[in-house]
Amino acid sequence: MAEYLAGQTDRFELLVRRHSQELFHFLARFTGSAASADDVIQETFLQVHLAANSFDRSRRFKPWLFTIAANKARDMLRGRARRPEVPLDVHVGSGDDEGQRFVDFLADDADVPLDVLAEAERREVVQRVVDGMPDHLREVLVLGYYHRFPYKDMADVLGIPLGTVKSRLHAAVAHFARAYQAAVNENV
Repeated sequence: MAEYLAGQTDRFELLVRRHSQELFHFLARFTGSAASADDVIQETFLQVHLAANSFDRSRRFKPWLFTIAANKARDMLRGRARRPEVPLDVHVGSGDDEGQRFVDFLADDADVPLDVLAEAERREVVQRVVDGMPDHLREVLVLGYYHRFPYKDMADVLGIPLGTVKSRLHAAVAHFARAYQAAVNENV
């Protein structure tokens, strides 16, 4: 970042390449959508560019980047809550119940091995449980367990004290365990 601020504009592309994949994984889990994650990544790097001069060079870049991304994702999720989304099973065509559904266009008739299917179901349950967690617990769980951020960096990204990070992470793990067990028992 210091090199970009010093006028080496090609260094910004390096920052994007270096951090996009990890940022995508964080945002996909945070928002529950790969498409939303892509949108938020673009907004995040635009904000980084626009706010580059405000970056404190004595601090690390990655926590600053993830703070911006988390804020952009929260903004997007708040906006999504205000706008209804169209489900994939809505019918496409002139009549209300005629024609194909969006989901029909996505159908694949290929056979899926059972263990791949079981893994996909497990991942779906995990994603549903994580998506259903309160924001403050989901954020700390995603940063801590999926991205292995140190507690200090998590505190910086979330703008909360270190002790709060530790207590929230403990609460998030307990909440996830209870919700996951309930979801598994529900599917049995």
